[in-house]
Amino acid sequence: MSRLEIGLWSFPVLLVLIFLRIPIGLAMLLVGIAGSIVVNGTTLVAFAQLKHMTYGTFSSYALSIIPLFLLMGQFATLGGMSTALFKAAEVWLGHRRGGVAMAAVGACAGFGAICGSSLATAATMGQVALPELRRYGYSGALATGALAAGGTLGILIPPSVILVIYAILTEQNIAKLFVAALVPGVLAALGYMAAISCYARFVPGSGGVTARMPYGLRFRVLASIWPVLVIFLVVVGGIYTGIFTPTEAAAIGAAGTGLVALLNRGLDRQTLVAAILATASSTAMISSGTARNDCSFSNMRISARSMKLG
Repeated sequence: MSRLEIGLWSFPVLLVLIFLRIPIGLAMLLVGIAGSIVVNGTTLVAFAQLKHMTYGTFSSYALSIIPLFLLMGQFATLGGMSTALFKAAEVWLGHRRGGVAMAAVGACAGFGAICGSSLATAATMGQVALPELRRYGYSGALATGALAAGGTLGILIPPSVILVIYAILTEQNIAKLFVAALVPGVLAALGYMAAISCYARFVPGSGGVTARMPYGLRFRVLASIWPVLVIFLVVVGGIYTGIFTPTEAAAIGAAGTGLVALLNRGLDRQTLVAAILATASSTAMISSGTARNDCSFSNMRISARSMKLG
């Protein structure tokens, strides 16, 4: 069996293991170890990687950017930024058909600009926007679909944890990836809003509308989201202009959102501990996936070298 055939067979085997309710991380680990043993014809390579890959991954200075971006999202939630983003979007869009759902997508895009995680974005905005969507009579399909789609913007709009991981694994420039993802992220958000508008028009009764607000109130509410804009410009702009490194930018962003949360009285000893624990849990999950991906890249390089030597 060739290496290509081994790789093709590994995917259905992985799906079968997941279907058997084996945890995804453990299933990937088993398939990776088995594939490495079959490809290399020995257990030495696989177990040698297990010995040093875990330490090498978790001690990487570059990966320290991940918990900092996730902590920034935790502080942003405690500081009320997620609620402010949704309320601002709702005031501007709520009077349109499907407007509250479009506001949820817009708020997801704004929160993704200071979070970097789709899971955190969907979970946070779900808590903020879902009660409002239900209050205005939005159908379950439209409400949950809008939040699920909007949550994906968390890994696309910079700063993005996935882009950081991709840049580390492929040795690419993080600043260039952030800038390259900005326009697609905005286009995706606008596309989701257009789809919601069309759905609301073609499916009458799928959602209600709010009263049209005066422009004076709209601009006053819009002014409440200035911390989000400032943090986004400082983090992404600082990285792109080279004022500080991505890790330094993540640290500054986390400190900035923490300060906002402290000033808004959303941060105390208990919430700080809870935010750190939640960040640690998410980081462990993401970093373990990075370690497996890094192991896969190492196997590919080893296989390529062995093919050249052969």
